[in-house]
Amino acid sequence: MTLSPSSSPVQTLGRHLGLGKLIYRLVYAPRGFVKTTWQRGPLNRYLSYRGRQQMEAAVSQLQPLVMVADCPTYDLYFMTGSKYWYQTCFCAYSMQRHSPVNLRPVIYDDGSLQPEQKVEILRLFPNADLVSLDRVEARLDQVLPAETFPCLRSHRLKQPLIRKLIDFHAGETGWKLFLDSDMLFFQTPHFLLDWLAHPQKPCYMVDVKNAYGYSEALLQKLAPGPLPQKVNIGIFGLQSEAMDWHQIEAWLQTFLEQEGAHYNVTQGLSCLYLSGKECAIAPQSDYLLLPDRQESQHPQSVMHHYVAESKPWYFRYGWRHIIP
Repeated sequence: MTLSPSSSPVQTLGRHLGLGKLIYRLVYAPRGFVKTTWQRGPLNRYLSYRGRQQMEAAVSQLQPLVMVADCPTYDLYFMTGSKYWYQTCFCAYSMQRHSPVNLRPVIYDDGSLQPEQKVEILRLFPNADLVSLDRVEARLDQVLPAETFPCLRSHRLKQPLIRKLIDFHAGETGWKLFLDSDMLFFQTPHFLLDWLAHPQKPCYMVDVKNAYGYSEALLQKLAPGPLPQKVNIGIFGLQSEAMDWHQIEAWLQTFLEQEGAHYNVTQGLSCLYLSGKECAIAPQSDYLLLPDRQESQHPQSVMHHYVAESKPWYFRYGWRHIIP
């Protein structure tokens, strides 16, 4: 196995002994917590924690939006669980509130949704489809058997984000628009509504930099065409039947053999899939990744995607704009 030049001894040992999750929990997660606490300060962390609690409690204040008769209905796809269900609700609710069409959330349960959370989701979105983990895995056993796709099936259990590709599209047909849950909409999302009405090519949003997890040399070697730049799959529209799962299995196997596992493996695979393809790209100024404090307090963009350093502003300010 060829190791990445940036691999530390701890990471190397973890890959060889299968201790990746344990090492992450014992070494990297505590280190990240301490670093984040130092950067944000105990008070800011407390305010974010309180904001998160208040956001979850505030779902009960949202009233179902009335569906418009004789109006098109489009599906929105989400993956959620007991830790993020309320974020999914706020994302879907905020987009529906600013859309002149009906939106139906199709929500894939990671297996952790609690009965009371499902009840609240269906109260808010009576037309929602809650897709159980058992339902997904039964389909995957048919179309992606582990003996034929060992990397995809095993890595799906280790890295949940890869389910953005596998769970929504393997064995399925049609165009699907996936959204990360930690997004909020503040204006009519014309770009996404136009794509939903007439999907012709894959769509995604713009990242602040390339975050593909793997070296550019390896990506260039594997890519069937020019690599797209700054792909972020928080917004990700794909045609399910267009996916070549044997090719994706081969790419993943090469990633793991040559440079090991990486948190951003899903964006790396997505980058390869999109390479050489004409895509619809969400306007960066309207679909904003990593909004700062001022933008979170006074939103000017159509949508915010709250990742990394913008999380505190999500919990302290962002969601409060959605409460009627």
